[in-house]
Amino acid sequence: MHASPAVAAALHAGLTWLDASDIAGESQPARVPAVFGPGDGNLANYLWDGTRVRVVDFEESGRSDRAYELAEITEHVSAWLDGGLDVPAFLGHFDLAPAESARLVDCRRLLALLWLFLLAMDRPDRPRNPPGTADHQARRLLALLDEG
Repeated sequence: MHASPAVAAALHAGLTWLDASDIAGESQPARVPAVFGPGDGNLANYLWDGTRVRVVDFEESGRSDRAYELAEITEHVSAWLDGGLDVPAFLGHFDLAPAESARLVDCRRLLALLWLFLLAMDRPDRPRNPPGTADHQARRLLALLDEG
């Protein structure tokens, strides 16, 4: 992996956060109700007809929780690459319990870090993403790490 200084710094900050976090703690999932989730936040998997949203891809589906699934959507590269999802407006449609809100912050950070790893692995000779995508993701991760 050949990472820019910005990407390397964000990866270091993300791994430092992950090492200190309790996101993998055994008590973490028990604090929030379980749901069946699609497990793939790609916006192309959610079809909106003006009234209802229909989910069309269940390849990664299984037991989950609302905070994780909302983080999957908000942190998926498709949520910001082509114009962007208004994350605060989107999340404002969900009445989350305090434990879910806290978990959402951690899950967003985790998934932003995951995306940074994936985007940093893009091969310069055969890129899958537009130039600068990994640097943009590095800024997204750092902004999430700076939030409360």
